[in-house]
Amino acid sequence: MDIIPVAIRILTAFVIALAGGGLSAFLARTHKQLCAFISLGAGTLFGVAVCGIFPEILEALRWWQFLLGLASGYLLFALISRYIFHVCPACAASHFDEATTHRLAEFGLAMMIALAIHCMVDGLALAAGHEESQAIDLSITFAICVHKFPEGLALGALLLGGGFRRRQMLWLVAAVESTTVLGGLLGWLVLQNVSALWLALALANAGGGFLYLALHALFGEIFKHHRVVVLGNFAAGFGAIAALIVYFHL
Repeated sequence: MDIIPVAIRILTAFVIALAGGGLSAFLARTHKQLCAFISLGAGTLFGVAVCGIFPEILEALRWWQFLLGLASGYLLFALISRYIFHVCPACAASHFDEATTHRLAEFGLAMMIALAIHCMVDGLALAAGHEESQAIDLSITFAICVHKFPEGLALGALLLGGGFRRRQMLWLVAAVESTTVLGGLLGWLVLQNVSALWLALALANAGGGFLYLALHALFGEIFKHHRVVVLGNFAAGFGAIAALIVYFHL
């Protein structure tokens, strides 16, 4: 596996997340705008899981292997969100109230651990996707990059709300999101020597994580605020991924 294309993908995702964090320090944000960004990113993750990853790996896995890989990724994020911290600040934006943000200093380590695991899975997915078809590779890259912007934006806003200064916030966003780079490098080292079976299982695990993030974001927002905005942007993100995959398969 050539390291240069993988490095470009993971560094692009890192920079986009950092840009989102940086913009949170200088731009006024409304909850409606954040919902739109979150839903767009969630739609792309759902699209790449359902339209891209799952159909491709079903050809390489038996049904029980597919379900095992899918469940492992979904349950990993579900357990982290339940017992440690919300695994993605963008996907759980509605769950953070003023009291929560002012208590961030108390459980900052838990937040960093949860988000670091999330980002490492993103990096692993970028590395694993590069071993698949061009359609899967580009759709995973696109979905993760789109999702990274509201992720950085929400993380930056939460840290600022928790009392961190702008410079501190930017360093913390960079520290958390740098684990995307670490995950990508680990994926490059490990996945280049594994069989097609293990590569498919790795993608199934990533797809399960994407499914959790997308559904958690959608149902965390849709029943509380801006239903039309959320559904519209979710559909737009899903449609963009579906169109990209169809284009490369034609």
